[in-house]
Amino acid sequence: MLDRLVGTRLARSKTSVLLLGPRQVGKSTLCKGLRPVRTVDLADESEFLRYSKDPGILRQELRALAEPGLVVVDDVQRVPALLNVVQVLLDEPRNRLRFVLTGSSARKLRRGSANLLPGRVVLEHLDPLTPRELPPPFDLPRALQVGMLPGIHLGGEGAIDILGTYAEFYLREEVRAEALTKNIGAYARFLDVAAVVSGQWLNYTKIASDAEIPKETIRRFVEILEDTLLLFRVPPFRLRRKVSRRVSRRDRFLLFDVGVRNAMLGLHRRPIPPVQLGATFEQWFLLQAIYLNRALRKGWAISSYRTESGAEVDLVIERDDDVVGIEIKASRNVAASETRGLFSLAETIGAKTPFEKRVAYLGETERLLDNGVRVSPYLDLLDEVFSG
Repeated sequence: MLDRLVGTRLARSKTSVLLLGPRQVGKSTLCKGLRPVRTVDLADESEFLRYSKDPGILRQELRALAEPGLVVVDDVQRVPALLNVVQVLLDEPRNRLRFVLTGSSARKLRRGSANLLPGRVVLEHLDPLTPRELPPPFDLPRALQVGMLPGIHLGGEGAIDILGTYAEFYLREEVRAEALTKNIGAYARFLDVAAVVSGQWLNYTKIASDAEIPKETIRRFVEILEDTLLLFRVPPFRLRRKVSRRVSRRDRFLLFDVGVRNAMLGLHRRPIPPVQLGATFEQWFLLQAIYLNRALRKGWAISSYRTESGAEVDLVIERDDDVVGIEIKASRNVAASETRGLFSLAETIGAKTPFEKRVAYLGETERLLDNGVRVSPYLDLLDEVFSG
């Protein structure tokens, strides 16, 4: 069993938790490691039907427990009414139970007017793996090919087939089955285009044209993927002062795992070709920053920067006391000419805010370019930025 960053915090916590994450990120495995006194698995059809008919049964069963401890309710979005039962139990004066409630669809909870237990539970996210959670040495080529879902990244050849099934069934069939959209043909076309544009700046007009779907429908499909935890938006860097240059206000669009994205494009059965390496590595690194920001509960703003004149910075992290701009390069050599976006961003931020200009690359040694930009091995930079 892997030591997950979120798992360490859950094991020490005395507070109940709503743990959200896509399927196959390891929520059930993590919860088993917490040694609950009772687990309710709503993915089991008999359990689902029993509690759907009478959610109050859970209250009676848990009150009969002989010992205090942790109770896990897996896939709680399938029976949102159980959240009301949990609230009643948590509010009892002699309550001796703590809950971890897992879910894979924030949308279904919200659309069902579910009681999200404000003030009673802490919201946590479990994302795909980070290198910190894996034994060394880290296998980047495999990560870029099949992604970071635990069972797939650590699996054998059979994992390739599982990844293809995951991409086909989960992204297509399950979203359809939950009746999140009635326009199945349009949704299928959108998914094909979504895999192609993952990592790019969102252009609804272009996506609508490529998929032959109205723009408002595209916006709704993007919201569906966000709410089912399958997509991240990376917003544009927020300007805090007036500047002369015009800065893009578009979001970037990232599917939650590069392996799933590759499977949707049919690229997961062989190593990433050179023509795809730069875009895939950039997406992988951006996702790692998002995963670590959530797993370590940093709460930092993560964005990207682009001006209309073409200056770009792949990743901007606004930490508590400074801002870090990171260019992501899938190469072993970096020239000073490739860092001009960092200087554009520095001018946009202004001299009053401490700003670090950094480059993550595939080389093995730290370098300092003549223009003062520090170039670091990608894993070292992730560890440094997200230390603690």
